[in-house]
Amino acid sequence: MQQNKHEKKPLGKPLFLLSFNLFIIMVGIGLVIPILPFYVEKFGADAATLGFLVAVFALMQFFFAPIWGRLSDRIGRKPLITLGLFGFALAEFIFAFATDLWMLFLSRIIAGIFGAAIMPSAMAYVSDVTTPEKRGQGMGYLGAAMGLGIVVGPGIGGWLSEFSLSFPFLFAGIAASLAGIVSIFVLPESLSQEAMQKTAAENKKRENQFILIKKALQSPVGFLLILVFMMSFALTIFQAIFGFYTLERFGYGPQEVGLIILITGIVGTITQGAAVGRLVAKFGDERVVTSALLLSAFGFVIMTFANSFATVLLTTSVFFLGNSILRPSLNTFISKLAGSKQGMVMGLNNSFMSLGNVAGPILAGYVFEYQINLPYYIGAAVMLAALISTKIWISRRQQADVSA
Repeated sequence: MQQNKHEKKPLGKPLFLLSFNLFIIMVGIGLVIPILPFYVEKFGADAATLGFLVAVFALMQFFFAPIWGRLSDRIGRKPLITLGLFGFALAEFIFAFATDLWMLFLSRIIAGIFGAAIMPSAMAYVSDVTTPEKRGQGMGYLGAAMGLGIVVGPGIGGWLSEFSLSFPFLFAGIAASLAGIVSIFVLPESLSQEAMQKTAAENKKRENQFILIKKALQSPVGFLLILVFMMSFALTIFQAIFGFYTLERFGYGPQEVGLIILITGIVGTITQGAAVGRLVAKFGDERVVTSALLLSAFGFVIMTFANSFATVLLTTSVFFLGNSILRPSLNTFISKLAGSKQGMVMGLNNSFMSLGNVAGPILAGYVFEYQINLPYYIGAAVMLAALISTKIWISRRQQADVSA
């Protein structure tokens, strides 16, 4: 694989800006969690409407992430990252000043569309400026920023909502706008003009979104995209049901749940920032991914045996640890197989993650009514199925390499 002229430069300021941008977006997504049920109530919305508001965001990401990612291969990463930040800010302002239910849906649609421009472009940016050996470290930093944003977002939202329910959204809009302005003046472009022209020449024929997905599934990264879906599906099973689960089993309220998510999220964030790059460099992508899948499955199972606050905290930390290792190491693995199509492939990566984000909570809520442990057992089964499938896929790749 050829290295462009930026690859040997230290990440430094660009990585900090990328991480900050993703942190802002994840804070904006996370602060919605504790407020949204109360916010939509004043518009006369019920639980089903709330579910659609959550789902429409992920659906927009599914449809638009590959489009933005592909466009970033043609015009560069910086324009897409900056546009995404300003678009996300607009969505937050609409939500803050909404006077009718349709404005809430409009806000979530815009947030999904423009939020989808940032993540694949940022991941592709890291791929542009790192060597394969350093890519795991760069992806780990981005993952840590995203994890920290999700962790502190609900806390910020709950605190700012004491002023008014709309104030957290206003705060997120201002923060995203400032991040966009800083990115315009400080963030350098990572993709060379030669690389953009080459991609533009290769992609003169515009293809349907679903044709792109079909081709991607048939490509070397196809299985890994399915793995992204399975990972996201299992993770959102946990996220969707954890509050209800701890309420029914232990009588926990928002304060206890928030504290657990904060502590376990910090564990995951530290792991992503400090350990993932070193683990990938020492053991390789394949071993790190399979080990993380096993750890995540184990975490799902042992959570059902927790019987006190300390054991809930411990078992949840095990699960978060597995997922914190899995996400950036899987992104690194995908980027190494993406070649010159970094933006497009990372966009598809985000789409498959969004599909999991839609499907996981729907299934979790449905089976929870039958048996409260069942969502966790399903999550563990999905992770084990992913582990077995990955082992088979790796074995076949190794056999193909030997034959070649």
